[in-house]
Order: sequence, then C-alpha cells, then structure tokens
Amino acid sequence: MEWLKIFPSEEVARATMKEDKPRLLIVNNKRICLALHQGGFFAVQDTCTHNGESLSKGKVNYLGEIVCPWHNYRFALSSGEAQDSTCRDLTTYALKWDTSGVFIRI
Repeated sequence: MEWLKIFPSEEVARATMKEDKPRLLIVNNKRICLALHQGGFFAVQDTCTHNGESLSKGKVNYLGEIVCPWHNYRFALSSGEAQDSTCRDLTTYALKWDTSGVFIRI
C-alpha cells in the first residue's frame, strides 16, 4: 500500500468539498467515495455492496452514514460498517495531511 496525493493542501480540500455531499475520486483505478462530515474527511469504496450503485451519488445523513441513492442502504463513514444485514461492510481508506498535501492510502 502506498500514500497518494489527492489534494495539494488541506485548504484546497476544504474549499473543494461540500459538507455532507460525497464526491467520486478515482485513484489507481479504484473508485473512492470521499465525504466531508462534521469537519472530518472520510474515504470508503464507492460501490454499494448491495447492488453496485455509486455511493458518491448518494448523501451523508446526520449520523455520519453514507446513504445509497438506490435502495437507501446505509454505511458508517468512520468504519464502513453496513447498517443492514443485507449488505457487506465497505472498504475504508486512511487519509492523512501534512504541509505537502492530503493523501489517501491505497
């Protein structure tokens, strides 16, 4: 696994992202759903484990869960844990930032 830069700075990341509006990132051919919730950044796989819909087309609820736009299945952003037994947990990706940028571990 390696750390890859996704934003040149934390300031650019915060200016680019909107609170509770997920965004699709493609990093090393992986589809990643990036979300900003209550000031924190979260990265999970973009594909819903129920039926394959893109989670970046969904929304983040007040509980910090990404909600699939297709069948409203929910997953905790912090852990990827599925909130319904029909789905498998999501893969989560570590994020870090320093003076040289914001990075994701893939």
